[in-house]
Amino acid sequence: MALPPDQVFYVSPQQINDWRAKDEALIVDVREPDEWEQAHIPGAVFLPLSRFQVGQIPDPGSKHLVFHCRSGRRCGMAAEIAVAGGYKGVIKRMEGGFLAWSAAGYDSEPE
Repeated sequence: MALPPDQVFYVSPQQINDWRAKDEALIVDVREPDEWEQAHIPGAVFLPLSRFQVGQIPDPGSKHLVFHCRSGRRCGMAAEIAVAGGYKGVIKRMEGGFLAWSAAGYDSEPE
């Protein structure tokens, strides 16, 4: 499935961190439990791809809805599920995923 170019966008970890610092992002982590337990972005919502359903996506209100995974592939799959399931809002995908977030030195915490 091709994702609508006006609905799903890649965004850099730097931009997401800037939004997070201003409380302007709702970050959804679609990695699996073992990955989440090792480290995750503080304040992120945990919705593992293996159990992901469009109805579980929290309403981001006026915030940017950001999906992320380890490297960027699974968040695309989550975006496909969301769009196919009728989600109408804009979805941002973190470029490079958690690996890029960690490499940039941004906050993470163990479970």
